[in-house]
Amino acid sequence: MTFGALKAVVFVALAAVARAQQPVWAQCGGIGWNGGTTCVAGATCVKQNDYYSQCIPGSSAPTSTTPTPTSSSSSTTGPSTSTSSTSTATATPTGDWAAALTKAKAAVAKMSTQDKVNLATGIGWMVGACVGNIAAIPSINFPGLCVEDGPLGVRYADLVSAFPAGINAAATFNRDLIKQRGVAIGAEFRGKGVHVALGPVMNIVRTPQGGRNWEGFGADPYLSGESAFQTIQGIQSQGVQANAKHYILNEQEHMRDSSSSNVDDRALHEIYLTPFIQAVRAGVASFMCSYNQINGTYSCSNSDTLNRILKTELGFQGYVMSDWDAQHAVTDANAGLDMTMPGDGLNGGNFFGSRLTSAVSSGQVPMSRLNDMSTRTLAAFYLLGQDSGFPATNFNAWRASSGSHVNVQGTHGQLIRQIGAASAVLLKNVNKALPLNKPKTIAIVGSHAGPPSRGPNGCTDRSCDDGVLAMGWGSGTADFPYLIDPLAAIKSRSSTDGTTITQSLNDNDTTAAKTAATGKDVAIVFITADSGEGYLTVEGNAGDRNNLDPWHNGNNLVAAVAGANKNTIVVVNTVGPIIVESWINHANVTGVIWAGLPGQEAGNSLVDVLYGAVNPSGRLPYTIAKAAADYPAQVVTSGNTVTYSESLNVDYRSFDAKNVTPRFEFGFGLSYTTFTYADLVVAAKVGGTVGPTGPGSSIADSLHSPAAVVSFTLTNSGTVAGTEIPQLYLTLPASARAPPMSLKGFDSISLAAGASKTVSFTLTQFDLSMWDVSSQRWVVPSGTIGIAVGASSRDKRLTGSLTV
Repeated sequence: MTFGALKAVVFVALAAVARAQQPVWAQCGGIGWNGGTTCVAGATCVKQNDYYSQCIPGSSAPTSTTPTPTSSSSSTTGPSTSTSSTSTATATPTGDWAAALTKAKAAVAKMSTQDKVNLATGIGWMVGACVGNIAAIPSINFPGLCVEDGPLGVRYADLVSAFPAGINAAATFNRDLIKQRGVAIGAEFRGKGVHVALGPVMNIVRTPQGGRNWEGFGADPYLSGESAFQTIQGIQSQGVQANAKHYILNEQEHMRDSSSSNVDDRALHEIYLTPFIQAVRAGVASFMCSYNQINGTYSCSNSDTLNRILKTELGFQGYVMSDWDAQHAVTDANAGLDMTMPGDGLNGGNFFGSRLTSAVSSGQVPMSRLNDMSTRTLAAFYLLGQDSGFPATNFNAWRASSGSHVNVQGTHGQLIRQIGAASAVLLKNVNKALPLNKPKTIAIVGSHAGPPSRGPNGCTDRSCDDGVLAMGWGSGTADFPYLIDPLAAIKSRSSTDGTTITQSLNDNDTTAAKTAATGKDVAIVFITADSGEGYLTVEGNAGDRNNLDPWHNGNNLVAAVAGANKNTIVVVNTVGPIIVESWINHANVTGVIWAGLPGQEAGNSLVDVLYGAVNPSGRLPYTIAKAAADYPAQVVTSGNTVTYSESLNVDYRSFDAKNVTPRFEFGFGLSYTTFTYADLVVAAKVGGTVGPTGPGSSIADSLHSPAAVVSFTLTNSGTVAGTEIPQLYLTLPASARAPPMSLKGFDSISLAAGASKTVSFTLTQFDLSMWDVSSQRWVVPSGTIGIAVGASSRDKRLTGSLTV
């Protein structure tokens, strides 16, 4: 597909509004643009950068006067009056980016055309030591780049750690732990000599069956954005480039390399772009464009999402690489693609290399664009200080016997165990069945309590559901250095307590399961559901799950055990939601722990929660429905279009909008103690209500400055120490046509029994805003904004309001 052959954009939901406004704000020029250059009456073509000019109403970007807000209620201090006007934002780099770009431009001036092309072109599939490689350029002392998966550890390397999956990191709702995970992952990538870590994943859990949901941070854009921000800052604190992926709308595996994800502009911004906005704000070095089309144009060929949104609206200064073989034409360079991966040899596709050299020679791709591509890539390299003291690559992804086998694990196992426990979600606990207190007898039921029969790395890229499930499958995996299974961990604890363990690990033998469970003080049954990347099919599931049932006879196994034991605990290791209706209300199911994908310390993390060494504080990063049909979107398995007809109403937003009762709502999780909330105060600060336009507008400091502070008193009203996850949800005025509630704040607060603490959430102007399609900016809607603080999306403990 050539740069100018843009297909018709298909909008849903707010389509009429978006379509009516598109001509006013359309692209009207830029290098490589061969579309129209004339704007509609009343608009002027304004150059945003060399590659993107946009029609702007009037002779310059408009400014607006901020309305004067008023006080809202007796519990709310109204915002201070402000009549300041917003100005057009700029994407002028500052600080470390500015210095890195200056250094990069000086280096590019010394490079030959061939050097610049080589910097943009991977050397080929399975050619270098890493999954992606850029060749060295001796003339500027550039050592090349080692690019390696993945989001939970260094893929295809030994002596590394297998961290909890992204979905578990999100389930902690704990920024500190999420950042520590990023720091540790970054340290391991650096120790192996990897320049670019391919993560984090920040695609949204739009459909519960999505194969790679577990790699990312859940169904909410705020949670995903905060998790991405902390992860990126953690990784890059170690001098390793993070890579924000998959940009954008890559929410299912079926037809991912051909289908078009069609979405309206408002949902694109408020739901799917928001995590990537936070990635840019975190200083991320690189982006990865995805396989799918976006409103009819392939992601890596899409000037609208790459040039207009990412590099102009978000002011991104780094480089964009393709997903592996996701490029479609040499002119993708003009659309904003800066680097193609892996180069020749994967599926025979490479549109840079000699083709790029010829395109530059003929003027099809301007030399100025090639210079920009090189500058962006080198700037990211210099930004992270990789030109001085960075370790040489010391492993080989394709030849395990090669390399110096550097052990980079350090003490990361302790952090992995901590995150695994902090991400465990206690869903049910009848009559304080948990924590366990030295039971005399325990029955352990289900194969997923035990070790994998072929060892933890016995299946290619973890493409089997065998033994304890601690990560999904695909390129987002890492090799386990070891894997602690629950059975081994419980036996270790039981030997101290003097507990007798009886086990039945055959999932299909319900008779044996009943026998094992009969007469025991407690029976613990383990079930799973798995998924992964679509290049692998596991038990008939081609990446995406076929349904939301537990695998391996899980429902029947739980029913059998619960029928034989009045104290049945269910442990669920899963990539995402499953339907639990057949057994969740069984009188004998006294406890349920949603353990997710906890990584190499799976068994130890679970034991910490089971026995109360850790008071559970994990919260669901997605909704668990009563029926699969209750979710607003499903995986599309035929045709070539994935229509995001639910628009803004993803996950809990849809349940709230349609008044559908879930089994367990987003943000839900129990504790071994109780917490009370009191004394809500809302204090607003001086700020505008209309965001800026122009380059860098979506990351402008003014947009992300504090606009209000919500505070309250949190008390541990129980008898043991614990950690609460207070959450803040906003309800925009009816005129905004927004979902009923949206998460805009959370924290992780640890308190001793009886202790209290004042907790504060700072809301930015961005948090209060909606994306206004007509003016193409973030706007705080006028009226009363509802504020709810509580323990989940449906557990409101305190309410207030703010009038704008």
